[in-house]
Amino acid sequence: MIRAVYPGSFDPVHNGHLDVIQRAARIFDHLTVAVLHNPLKPTTLFGIEERLAMVRGAIDGMSNVEASMFEGLLVDFCRQLDAQVIVRGLRAISDYEAELQVAHLNRQMLPGVETLFIMTATRWSFVSSTRIKEIAQLGADVAKLVPRPSNEGLVARFGPPRVHD
Repeated sequence: MIRAVYPGSFDPVHNGHLDVIQRAARIFDHLTVAVLHNPLKPTTLFGIEERLAMVRGAIDGMSNVEASMFEGLLVDFCRQLDAQVIVRGLRAISDYEAELQVAHLNRQMLPGVETLFIMTATRWSFVSSTRIKEIAQLGADVAKLVPRPSNEGLVARFGPPRVHD
């Protein structure tokens, strides 16, 4: 059984993330979406439980995908799960350099783990959690960019959209 981990802060999970999750789920026997709890970075919009709930809602019905919280080193979490692969999504070439460095560091710390980069589908390549939060806070409708649980969380936080298509 090949186990993979897709780590991130998922603040909030958006359709680009979901695209990577769905595609990775077709490749691996089991995929864990690992929601990072970083107490040193208290700048997330949503708390760890909220983010975990949004991810779980977004992956509902995917039989070989689960969501779990982790903190600390990703390689330690991979050891704990006996995961052989780390999945990382790339939106643009600008993501590649930073992701490559992290992949090499992870490989140094855990030689048995491979990192697989999945290019986000072109239609989601412009979507980021940062931009989603910004435009939702400014009153735009982001429902087409995020799964239902994330949209509900954003509406609860910022109110219904004020700017229409």
